[in-house]
Amino acid sequence: MSSADPAVDRTDPDALPPALASMWRLFRLGYQHEPLLLLAALAITLLAAVPDALLALWLQWLGNAIIARDAGMIMVAVFAMAGSVAATWLLRVLSDRLTRRFRDKVTIALETHIATLQASITGVEVHERQEFLDRLAVLRNQVFVLDHMYLSVLSTLGWIVRLAVTLALLASVHPLLLVLVLFGLPPVFSSSIRPAVERRVEEGAARHARLAEHLFTTATTAAAGKEVRVTGIGPGLVARRRSEWERWFRPVAAARWGSAVTHALAWAVFGLGYVGAIVFVVLRGSSIGDVLLIMAAGARLSSYIGAAVGEIGFLRGIWLDGSRRLVWLERYAARQLEGADRPAPERLQRGISLRDVTFRYPGVDREALSGITATLPAGAVVAIVGENGAGKSTLVKLLCGLYRPTAGAIMIDDEPLGRLDPARWRERLAGSFQDFFRFEFLARTSVGLGDLPRAGDEPAVTRAVQRAGADDVVARLPQGLGTQLGPTWPDGAELSFGQWQKLALARGFMRAAPLLTVLDEPTAALDAETEHELFERYAESAGSRRDGGITILVSHRFSTVRMADLILVLDGSRLVEIGSHADLIARNGQYADLYRIQAGGYR
Repeated sequence: MSSADPAVDRTDPDALPPALASMWRLFRLGYQHEPLLLLAALAITLLAAVPDALLALWLQWLGNAIIARDAGMIMVAVFAMAGSVAATWLLRVLSDRLTRRFRDKVTIALETHIATLQASITGVEVHERQEFLDRLAVLRNQVFVLDHMYLSVLSTLGWIVRLAVTLALLASVHPLLLVLVLFGLPPVFSSSIRPAVERRVEEGAARHARLAEHLFTTATTAAAGKEVRVTGIGPGLVARRRSEWERWFRPVAAARWGSAVTHALAWAVFGLGYVGAIVFVVLRGSSIGDVLLIMAAGARLSSYIGAAVGEIGFLRGIWLDGSRRLVWLERYAARQLEGADRPAPERLQRGISLRDVTFRYPGVDREALSGITATLPAGAVVAIVGENGAGKSTLVKLLCGLYRPTAGAIMIDDEPLGRLDPARWRERLAGSFQDFFRFEFLARTSVGLGDLPRAGDEPAVTRAVQRAGADDVVARLPQGLGTQLGPTWPDGAELSFGQWQKLALARGFMRAAPLLTVLDEPTAALDAETEHELFERYAESAGSRRDGGITILVSHRFSTVRMADLILVLDGSRLVEIGSHADLIARNGQYADLYRIQAGGYR
């Protein structure tokens, strides 16, 4: 989004943007994708509103003609009524077809736009921060009703045209009848605020709904099936799921009841005004035609207002909220790229420097990393060790650009990491993580995704499998690399956790010459000897490279860690020691204590 976009609220970069500006932004997107269809649907929808609203006028003509016994006028009124009915039906059918065609095409474009935005976000904060998770959960649910929203906007405009024609007919009888519009304002007001009130309560309790969904998934899916049965926690999961759902539903139900009562009272006000208008016309001694017009137009006015405020309420509750979240996501994704326009280097000359790096997760008081200063030399294998919660994985996230430091800087040679184009930097990254994802594709695809340009290169995939020591996994697959992974698919192979981990490691080895390779506990399911052989082989190949690439190794096994050129020891979010294995052993500090404890366990 441009800096001049009116939907941007500059007072709080994480706040939802203004509703009307967001709605206009979404309409621009629809117009950009299908301008002719949108304009045609709009024109026919507005045109279809006119003959429908004129039925009250033809009824007035018919009543006056019957009283005057004017046969010619009776025929004109009857044909006019028949023509209005036929034209309304024909134009409505044509409008529905055009609108459906438009919304089907533009919805695909909008869903693609949302998916592209989420994929373009450089960091993982959007997936870890609770308020962002709630917004994305609501937006994902609303994506599937986007196809109704353009129809709702067009319908609203059609109802407004009907209201305008109806009001003109009422004014033709007596200008005071326009006061009836004032009696229609309470329903309009209650309809406009009702969805916003309910949506605010729903979002405030969304964490309970997400937890209820998570508990239901845990209790009913295969992934947790064995442990649920062995531990006997199934009934407890069901009971807690019910409890969390109630914690979501109770405030939501209370908000819905309150808004429903207010809405009913607003419609009661309009009903009083409608009855008063009829009494006023009768007491004035108006003609039968005028009375019929008032009764027909007034009754249709109530239905038109009801339809209009219903659509407005739908727009207020879904379209405006959905558009605000979409524009917020656009703004959030764009903010990740601000000032990040420098290309990633082709090779590292000096390495990566951490300059007083401090990081605190959003909404958390405790610092995950505090004042980390270190230099990771180009071409080095660097190990990060420390107890659980010391900040090892957090440091890896910062080096990968998945988060930005709260304070301090990470320098790639002499360039701040935050200034590098995130997409270009990610192209120079490789590695594997402990919390890897199981891509249930063909085995060659699951591995090849590690380097998309070479995903279909069979020799490259084979080399990555060999480097990861996953040959034995592929050899056991029925069709080798052509095997479908995942038992839920036709002919899909079921793998053990360790086999999945080896394929994930192979995926991390797809890129031939990354500037930064991250191995964050990627072999936790392998035995110590296999892990040591794997990383020893990898360290030897890394040492022969000439591009200055750095390998980051996170492991609890000191037999593997000791082969690193440089070891960083973290404790309580701080860097307490740094040096080679020999240096740290000679220093007889925390690393030496941890090493001796683990070595004693092996002996």
